[in-house]
Amino acid sequence: MTDTPAPSCPTYTRLYEAGEVVAEGFDPHEIADQLQAHPKAVLWLDLFDPDENDLKAVAAEFRLHPLAVEDAVHDHQRPKVDRYPGHLFMNVYAVHVDTAAPGPAMHKTEISSFITERALITVRKSQSDLTPLIRRWDADAGLAPEGGVGFLVYGLLDVIVDGHFAAARLLDEAMDKTEDDMLEEGGAPRSVRMYGFALRKTLAALRRPVAPMAGLIAHVMRADTEMVVEHLEPYYRDVDDHARRAIETIDSARDRINGLLEADLNEQSNALNDVTRKLAAWAAIIAVPTALTGFFGQNVPYWGYEKFWGFLLSLGMIVGSAAGLYLYLKRRGWL
Repeated sequence: MTDTPAPSCPTYTRLYEAGEVVAEGFDPHEIADQLQAHPKAVLWLDLFDPDENDLKAVAAEFRLHPLAVEDAVHDHQRPKVDRYPGHLFMNVYAVHVDTAAPGPAMHKTEISSFITERALITVRKSQSDLTPLIRRWDADAGLAPEGGVGFLVYGLLDVIVDGHFAAARLLDEAMDKTEDDMLEEGGAPRSVRMYGFALRKTLAALRRPVAPMAGLIAHVMRADTEMVVEHLEPYYRDVDDHARRAIETIDSARDRINGLLEADLNEQSNALNDVTRKLAAWAAIIAVPTALTGFFGQNVPYWGYEKFWGFLLSLGMIVGSAAGLYLYLKRRGWL
């Protein structure tokens, strides 16, 4: 190997051997020397938002395919695993959600990975916290001696999928209070309905990076990748189970919110029918005497009859009653 030129982007390096970290935080140009000094070690190299020149330098060292490098540079790739001569390319999304008012929102970080025989190279395209990933590797260090780079990939997938499942459960729990508010008599307030629509939108957005994960993990576990050794298979199956539970939770939550929004629409329709029925009844009560007096041309003297102040009194009563009715209907939300 030749010395790897130091990328201009922020980097993080770690070298694992026999379940222990034997080197950490060294410069990328020392990678070749470190791997030669520790022939049984595996490397983790993290690059934060690299440009094409940074990735070209790494690609030359690890013989990465140009198409994989191109996918790592460009944002918004779909979750996938592609196989190239000598390495795999994997693209996944770390996610977290915020359920605070006025509406839930999802935040995601795209992570591209090059998986070689002795190295896991991650490319983060936006800021994210590496602490959960490092903590997971340190906690499962006993899997490393025979796991090789498959141990590092397992830790990465486990953290990603756990984040997916946590986000799905958080949205599902946020739906409980929304369900109570939506099922109130007369339909939910507009703010509650808007929160429900935001929930449905966030669930749809979350489903896009989560749905392909089960297939992605199955691809990684295929025997021809020669990466998942026998003692790691149960751990990969556990990650696969969590990925499937995450998508099931999302689909169940989407069915719930769709049912809630439909139930709220039906409740509003019922309330509108009641209002319409009441207005029609009052209109009928008023229309009958109005029709009779109009038909017979009935007209009787009133206070101020044939007086100017009587005209002003009549006009004031007309304007006042109309204004009072308008304010009442406006307050009830009928206008």
